[in-house]
Amino acid sequence: MRKIARSIYEAARDEARRIATTPEYKQSYRERKKVEMLFAHLKRILKLDRLRLRGPTGAHDEFLLAATAQNLRRMAKRIMPGNTKMKFAAG
Repeated sequence: MRKIARSIYEAARDEARRIATTPEYKQSYRERKKVEMLFAHLKRILKLDRLRLRGPTGAHDEFLLAATAQNLRRMAKRIMPGNTKMKFAAG
């Protein structure tokens, strides 16, 4: 006789699948994706994979500087949409 084993967590999985079909979940997913992409950019492009300053205030300051740099890059791209790479004159 064959049996198909059903996990003890299958009821929770069914509930998660049900919730995933709601419009509220889809909206939340879109918003989370935007935030996660910003964190991924901070970690990969701005090399914020490890904080170098010590203590809560040091970590706060370092993260604030990285977020400011990220916002300035985004703002520059919006101001000059045709120019993807900014060129600076050598001084």
